[in-house]
Amino acid sequence: MKILVTGGAGFIGSAVVRLAVARGHKVVNLDALTYAANLANVASVAESPLYAFEHADIRDRAALDRILARHRPDAVMHLAAESHVDRSIDGPGAFVETNVTGTYNLLEAARAWWVREGRPAGFRFHHVSTDEVFGSLGGTGQFTEATPYDPRSPYSASKAASDHLVRAWHETYGLPVVLTNCSNNYGPFHFPEKLVPVAILNALHGREIPVYGDGANVRDWLYVEDHADALLLCLEKGAVGRSYNIGGENEARNIDLVRTICAHLDALRPEAAPHDRLIRFVADRPGHDRRYAIDPARIRTELGWRPSVTVEEGLRRTVAWYLDNEAWWRPLLAREGVGRRLGTG
Repeated sequence: MKILVTGGAGFIGSAVVRLAVARGHKVVNLDALTYAANLANVASVAESPLYAFEHADIRDRAALDRILARHRPDAVMHLAAESHVDRSIDGPGAFVETNVTGTYNLLEAARAWWVREGRPAGFRFHHVSTDEVFGSLGGTGQFTEATPYDPRSPYSASKAASDHLVRAWHETYGLPVVLTNCSNNYGPFHFPEKLVPVAILNALHGREIPVYGDGANVRDWLYVEDHADALLLCLEKGAVGRSYNIGGENEARNIDLVRTICAHLDALRPEAAPHDRLIRFVADRPGHDRRYAIDPARIRTELGWRPSVTVEEGLRRTVAWYLDNEAWWRPLLAREGVGRRLGTG
C-alpha cells in the first residue's frame, strides 16, 4: 500500500511514518514544516526506497492536487494539524486555517483525485482526530463514538469542525473515509510544549515543573507507538464511514503523571533527586477540561486492538529516551514559544 501521510514530520505523524515503512508500506510524507515539525523525527527511514517527502501546506490546494497526481496513493492519512490548546487560546486563527480550511482543501483534492481514478474501491481517507471534541467528563463515564460533540477550546472546536467535514464528504459525495479520535499521546519525539516533555526537560534543567490548577485534571494516556499501530489497523481493517475511539486504558491525574516522571528521573539521574521538589501549581488554563476518558470497546471488539504499553512503562521509556537524545531536543528549545507560558487568556 502507498500511503500519503499529512503531518508526517510531527509527533504522531512521524510515528505512523516510521511504523508504516517498517511494515513495508510506501509512504509519502507531506508536511509544511511549521514550528513543531522536525525531519529528524523520520531520519531513521529517510533513506528508505519506500519513503518520499513533499514539503507542502494543506492550505495550498494546487500543491495537494500535484502531489496526489504525482504519487497516486492508495490511502490518505490526515494527521496535519495545529494541536496545542494553549497556542489556540492565544491565536485561534491559525487553528481555523489549518484544521478547518486545510482539511477542506485535502478532502476536495482527495475527492477530485478519487473521482478521476474511477473511484477505486480500496481507496481510504483516514482522518485522525482527538477526544477533546467531546468536551469534559465528570468523575464517571467515558467517551464513546456516539458521545455528542461539546468542544471547549479553539483547538477542539477546530478539530470538531474538521470531523464534521469528513463525515459530510462521506455522506454527500461517497468519499470512503475512516475516522479515529484518540486520547492524550506521549512518547519519543514529542515536541517540548506538552505536559510530559515539559516536565522531563524542566526537571533536567532544575527549573520548576508547572502543573495547571490543582493538578487533578484527568487524561487517558496513550503511548504514541501504540497509537500508530492502532491507526494503521483502522486504515487497513476499519469499516468505511465508521469512527473508532483509540484510548490507552491509562487514566491518570496530571499531578500523578508528573510525580511518576519525577520518580523515573530520580532512578535514572539520582544525583539531582528528588525531582518532585520542582513541582509548582500555576494558574489554570481558561476553559480547562476536567476529565477525558475513552471507551475503546469498538476498536477492541471489531478490530481486536488493545494498547500494549502501560502508562508506568511508557513513561519509563519516554524519560529514558529524552535522557539519551539530547541532540534531538536541544535545538528545539530555541523555537518560538518553547519554554514560555502560553494560553493564559
